Amino acid sequence: MSSTAREANPGRTDATPPSAHYPEMDGKVAVVTGAAQGMGAVFAAGLATRGVSVLAADIDEERVVATAERINGELAGQSLADKPGRVAGVRADVTVAADHEELAQRALREFGRIDFWINNAGIFPFAAAEEISPEQIGATLSVNVEGVLYGAQAAARHMKPGGAIVNMSSVSAVRVRKGRGAYCTSKAAVAHLTESLAVELGDKGIRVNSLAPGYIDTEMTRWVQDDPAALAHALDVVPLHRLGSPEEVFGPLLFLLSDSARYVTGHSIAVDGGSRHV
Repeated sequence: MSSTAREANPGRTDATPPSAHYPEMDGKVAVVTGAAQGMGAVFAAGLATRGVSVLAADIDEERVVATAERINGELAGQSLADKPGRVAGVRADVTVAADHEELAQRALREFGRIDFWINNAGIFPFAAAEEISPEQIGATLSVNVEGVLYGAQAAARHMKPGGAIVNMSSVSAVRVRKGRGAYCTSKAAVAHLTESLAVELGDKGIRVNSLAPGYIDTEMTRWVQDDPAALAHALDVVPLHRLGSPEEVFGPLLFLLSDSARYVTGHSIAVDGGSRHV
């Protein structure tokens, strides 16, 4: 990365909310896991702004309820062209299949339908390959893979044709990072599981896709910004030479949920500033 490029774009993220609006989404209902903070909270707020009612789930009940209340308060104070959706916060452990079914039942009781399901919850452990413990690999696969499967199963039981499921994979599904063996393995599994679900749930008229973020400015990747060497490396290997923002992941999510993507299923969209190509 040249010094001129560094001066023009010193690694800052672009948190500008996407301006895209899909009128057909007004009145729809979404379930978003891992919604207490980070990308999940941005997803919940962005969907609600566009008239989608959201059941925001997280294992941290206090935080997700507070996040839902904050979003509802912010929407109430905005002048929006369409009536915003409402966000309800609820606790759920994505490693427990029954919790996903309860989420589905809660969404039906609260909002009357389920149109979208976003399997966003995940963990990001670190350990050298020879030090990955049975507990770490077990927990990572349970949250990052089983959590996606159970969510998709619950969604499929209650969605009507036209529904859409979006899973969170990662560029780590195709690009290995030292110390992230358990995480990379889990995200590769999510990418492949997404394809399998798309093939099988297509019979029900349900689309299944995944997003593969790269270096996104969230708490999960705070270690990058806290380590000058890691940040310099990230800015060098990303062709756009900056970190992404959760809002920039929300844009592709919005597209995948919309009718504009009604013939798109079984795909993983990289949102990584081009890093998977270098």
